[in-house]
Amino acid sequence: MSRQFTPKVVTANRLREGDVVYLTADDQWTLLHHEAELIEDEAHAQLRLLHASAQKLLIVGPYLADAKAGPNGPEPVHFREAFRTRGPSNYDHGKQADLRA
Repeated sequence: MSRQFTPKVVTANRLREGDVVYLTADDQWTLLHHEAELIEDEAHAQLRLLHASAQKLLIVGPYLADAKAGPNGPEPVHFREAFRTRGPSNYDHGKQADLRA
């Protein structure tokens, strides 16, 4: 018996800046996890990952990350992914600097 598919988002790092990014349903890359496309079908997830993998001039290291539906969009399931949503671990860079403004 096969196991049930866990919903996913496609995530990667932006090639130039290294920022964590997420693939949206309209094929854009966003810095915000809750704007990502929540993929609930395994075949569709593999197609979206292939689409992301072809964008070698924009992103690096795309993969499928477990997620769950939340009130404002997808939410990370695992600590690693939640940590990645916060940006660099040193302050005054990336998303953390934006939060201070």
